[in-house]
Amino acid sequence: MDLILAVGGGSVSDCCKVVSAQAKVDEDLWELENTKHTRPTEFIPLGTIVTVFGTGSEMNNGAVITHEEKKIKGALWGAQADFAFLDPTYTLSVPMKQVISGAFDTLSHAMETYFGKPDENNLSDDINEAVMRSVIRNIRVLLTDKDNYEARSELAWASAMAENGILKIGKVTDFQCHMIEHQLGAYTNCNHGAGLAVIHPVLYRHLLPANTARFARFAQNVWGIDPAGKSELKLAQAGVEALTAFIKEIGMPTTFAELGIPADTDLKAVADSTVLTGGCCKKLSREELLDILNECK
Repeated sequence: MDLILAVGGGSVSDCCKVVSAQAKVDEDLWELENTKHTRPTEFIPLGTIVTVFGTGSEMNNGAVITHEEKKIKGALWGAQADFAFLDPTYTLSVPMKQVISGAFDTLSHAMETYFGKPDENNLSDDINEAVMRSVIRNIRVLLTDKDNYEARSELAWASAMAENGILKIGKVTDFQCHMIEHQLGAYTNCNHGAGLAVIHPVLYRHLLPANTARFARFAQNVWGIDPAGKSELKLAQAGVEALTAFIKEIGMPTTFAELGIPADTDLKAVADSTVLTGGCCKKLSREELLDILNECK
């Protein structure tokens, strides 16, 4: 095979990355990377035509994939697109709900990096704040003018920026919300962006006491909340509530019930199998992960 062409969103791109790598090795790629901790070095050439912007998969060498037997959703590494077409008009071919979901994934990627370490001011975070403000602004534009080319173009660029590594320079990223949602997806096959929308505010209410200064900066610099008359804690809480209100404003779900997650889902199994990330401002326990999941119901 001379070329694999991935036409679609991040899931299509990730699947094609795995195929491009698996075709060049004799053993199971999952076992190669997760048991032997070895990455492939040869790939079938890969190109991407992106129709849903959000994952940034076209800009990196990660591929999120679900091992259905093990009930693990995680990343395999190595393959990267040799070229990518980022034409905003292609996003007109998919439902608006998926466009918004993808854009929220971009916002999530930016937040997951922003709330990583270190906490002090740095250029990466300054750029990140601009990316987050752009995503928020342009989602709102699309809600009133769904065919707006400029807004779709900006969201395409933001998606790439959130996952091309620039915002992560000098940072140890968080991505705890992604790890929780990945395992929820492994057990329920829920929509990725929608799952993140439900989990983020609940998770942040748990993390906020461990880093009120960073959440207060988020409130002021991303959401434009006036700090006058507010303590650092109140300002930080206002930022999380602004995120919550925005999720409702754009029509994303705020509970697992709204998302259609079955009531009998084994949330303890989800919590017990979730990767605990190193960049988080607070080390979460399995018990607290389960509390977070239950609060999302």
